[in-house]
Amino acid sequence: MLSDLSGTETVPHYTAEETRHRIFAIMAASSGNLVEWFDFYVYAFTALYFSSAFFPNDDPTVQLLQTAGVFAAGFLMRPVGGWIFGRVADRLGRKKSMLISVSMMCAGSLMIAVLPTYAQIGAMAPVLLLVARLIQGLSVGGEYGTTATYMSEVALRGRRGFFSSFQYVTLIGGQLLAVLVIVIIEALLSKEQITAWGWRIPFVIGAVAAIVSIFLRRALTETQKAEARNNSEAGSLGGLFRHHTPAFLTVLGYTAGGSLIFYTFTTYMQKYLVNTVHMPVKTASYVMTVALFLYMCMQPVFGALSDRIGRRNNMLLFGALGALTTVPILSTLQHVTSPVVAGVLIVLALAIVSFYTSISGIVKAEMFPPEVRALGVGLAYAVGNAIFGGSAEFVALSMKTAGNEQMFYWYVTVMMVIAFLVALRLPRQARYLHHDH
Repeated sequence: MLSDLSGTETVPHYTAEETRHRIFAIMAASSGNLVEWFDFYVYAFTALYFSSAFFPNDDPTVQLLQTAGVFAAGFLMRPVGGWIFGRVADRLGRKKSMLISVSMMCAGSLMIAVLPTYAQIGAMAPVLLLVARLIQGLSVGGEYGTTATYMSEVALRGRRGFFSSFQYVTLIGGQLLAVLVIVIIEALLSKEQITAWGWRIPFVIGAVAAIVSIFLRRALTETQKAEARNNSEAGSLGGLFRHHTPAFLTVLGYTAGGSLIFYTFTTYMQKYLVNTVHMPVKTASYVMTVALFLYMCMQPVFGALSDRIGRRNNMLLFGALGALTTVPILSTLQHVTSPVVAGVLIVLALAIVSFYTSISGIVKAEMFPPEVRALGVGLAYAVGNAIFGGSAEFVALSMKTAGNEQMFYWYVTVMMVIAFLVALRLPRQARYLHHDH
């Protein structure tokens, strides 16, 4: 079937049974994604309560820094996870890779939930905490590429943008769910109870949810054909870089800008509202919770838009609007006094980011053939995300400390210009996946 010049797909006929089967597959695959991100963010949100249990220091700041260091170590494991699980997915199948990744996240969460404290086993406590986080970091690093690839391959043709957008729906949903669980625990338990044992509850919930996801994923149908799995270069770095280096660099280019602006207006934004806008902590939390919920709801809308105007146009709009509006939005936010106005500005920024995040998986998957697709998607994302997304908060705070916060605004803008220029390299019609059923 042919497509129009915008790069959109024509829609083949699907039976009602096949449509139901594919929608179930999208839900099962994305359920694991939600669990992965819930577990990953729960650590950050509960660190305030459990840091003293693992790091025996009288200075709470030092305890938090040590706990944050363990969090960062998990972040740095993502590229390794992207490589390992990309290779597994391309050589052994997407389903097997997704089952292993969510099982590892389950193991990491359960390990933290039952971990003895420093008072009980001494220096082994923080060592085991680090091991658990490294397991989770590997898992999250592998989850993105494999899930993005699977959801892109199983999605209904002609509506791939819409269905693939649910990867970020569940990614943001996992973060919001983590916040909700913490809020409920804080409402039901005293600070002393949470510090003593209550902080373990979210990790137990995460482990149980992962078990449910494992059962859902076991029912999935494999999308990787035996021919692609048996290819001599399947899942190999040699096969990826020998034939697809330009595609890898293109994906890395817009992932760098996309990850940077995503973390700027999500995880860093709450600190920005408190430190720069001087908003009360609770007010900033409310603003960001509402903004993230609306952002989550936007993903299918922008994903469906890409099915109509083409992935390339979505990416060009993302780069152009991001470059034009980042400095004005952040500069205006700096002087805002109304939480409502601040929320509107953040939602506007997140709407622009949605041009990218809604199709983040599919626009990468369409760049690679099936034998190296999961590896190409996962590794390029993990490297760009770890370097530019993972460092966003550190760079922003460093520039603020140096008294030149505006420099960070321009840094994000430059990366958006690069994302726009890289998007110009995207073909009007995707080379891969486009005609797959």
